Amino acid sequence: MKHILLLFTTTGYNAQDFIKAARKLNIKVIPGTDRCDVLDDPWKDGALPLRFTRPSEAAQKILDYARNHPIDAIIAVGDSTTIAGAIATRNLGLIGNSPESVKRCHSKLLSRKILKKAGIPVPSFRSILLSQDPKKLSKSIKFPCVLKPLSLSTSQGVIRADDCNSFVQAFHRIQKLLQLPKIQKYQPFYLDQILVEDYLDGQEFALEALLSNGKLKILALFDKPDPLQGPFFEETIYTTPSRLPAKLQKKLLSSCQKASQALGLTDGPIHAELRLNQREPWIVEIAPRTIGGLCSRALRFGIGMSLEEIHIRHKFKMPIPSLKLKDRSAGVMMLPIKKKGILRRVSGMKQALSIQGIVDVTVTAKKGQLLIPPPEGDSYLGFLFARGSSSEKVEKTLRTAHKQLTFDVYPEVPLV
Repeated sequence: MKHILLLFTTTGYNAQDFIKAARKLNIKVIPGTDRCDVLDDPWKDGALPLRFTRPSEAAQKILDYARNHPIDAIIAVGDSTTIAGAIATRNLGLIGNSPESVKRCHSKLLSRKILKKAGIPVPSFRSILLSQDPKKLSKSIKFPCVLKPLSLSTSQGVIRADDCNSFVQAFHRIQKLLQLPKIQKYQPFYLDQILVEDYLDGQEFALEALLSNGKLKILALFDKPDPLQGPFFEETIYTTPSRLPAKLQKKLLSSCQKASQALGLTDGPIHAELRLNQREPWIVEIAPRTIGGLCSRALRFGIGMSLEEIHIRHKFKMPIPSLKLKDRSAGVMMLPIKKKGILRRVSGMKQALSIQGIVDVTVTAKKGQLLIPPPEGDSYLGFLFARGSSSEKVEKTLRTAHKQLTFDVYPEVPLV
């Protein structure tokens, strides 16, 4: 039996989908998680405890483990695990991206510099230290602009500023976010500075792809029909196939291929965010991982393979019968958190499921959970999934089903 080391955090969404896919292929999963503070193993899954905030240390622990246990492949789920995964992959002599290429993607500033040097369109940018005076800085900023932390994901801390006052407010808001104990503990990278870049008009897209020997194979191109104009950038609906003309789709794919090469990525999953305006495609983000949340559940390939199965088959050089999407059109809606408070009740699930075209409603927020909206929040209420004969119909179905759901949120009671 083959063995795969699956690296994931306890706060991630889609580890179970990788586990399910591996079991389907009769591959034994070795979980590698950040449950380092637990002395025993109440989950009884034999997980390897790792600190992803210390990538070299985590990789060494994996190497030590591999001396007595077989590891045939490593897949890192989510952004936080990718550097440790790349170092361990190199140390074990397995196929994968180099640690250097993955580190380039982990810093928004470093990746911007590399892409710009390679002649790939990125918005004009600069980094500023959080120790600097935002009022003085604002006088030299071109508006509108976007401020963002260098290493957070899910648009956490990403804020648009249209003038000096909103720039100062956004600066202080991000500064406060990066000082939170949770961020300091689990995301302790590049917390002394933030990225400031020009705001780009245009429609946004998400590209899901597979790199094999440096060549990019497109798996899905998602439209994002809701405009992402700020001041915050919480995503909602993704639909595929894209309604963009084929010529423009090729431009997006070409831009992503060039970006992957410039960063030194050669193997495995690619998730990219791009904007397209009247001039050209612009790279917003590119990462060596699969799409976040539970969004991959919108995709089925061939006779029903999941996105996770595709990537596991690739790792083990198993045949991939088809990369063609099974459904004529599919989509997902990430259920947005609109206000801060305690989740007390969810209603309308049956009504949402009764809408023709809806295939699943998954509420991931728990009763009693403190909900935090963007830009400080980094999660969703849940996910809606739909299929249909066209992307237009799927989008309409998702919007109709969303209207059936009600989330009762009560104000947080402060501790006295």
